[in-house]
Amino acid sequence: MTSLIQIILPLKDNDGTPFPDTLLRGIQAELCDWFGGVTAYNRAPAEGVWQSGDGKQKEQVIIIEVTAETLDRDWWRTFREKTERVLGQDELVIRAHAIERV
Repeated sequence: MTSLIQIILPLKDNDGTPFPDTLLRGIQAELCDWFGGVTAYNRAPAEGVWQSGDGKQKEQVIIIEVTAETLDRDWWRTFREKTERVLGQDELVIRAHAIERV
């Protein structure tokens, strides 16, 4: 079954410095090359909020989507781990949804 895969990426590093536009565009280009297309919601960033210790953390994020005919979990695990290292993140969220084309 076809899957919609969404990658949630922060716009800034852990010190609050924005990532270079070329870095985020490079991630989009890699996904476009691999899957033949990509959608990036980057004009109106979303805000992520989560509990951290005694307080809450916030960050602006963008969501990148690709559609795949098959869900290659090993490929996505490797992609996630590599992207976490490049962005200096402890964990990135990549989620997949089964979709039915109508």
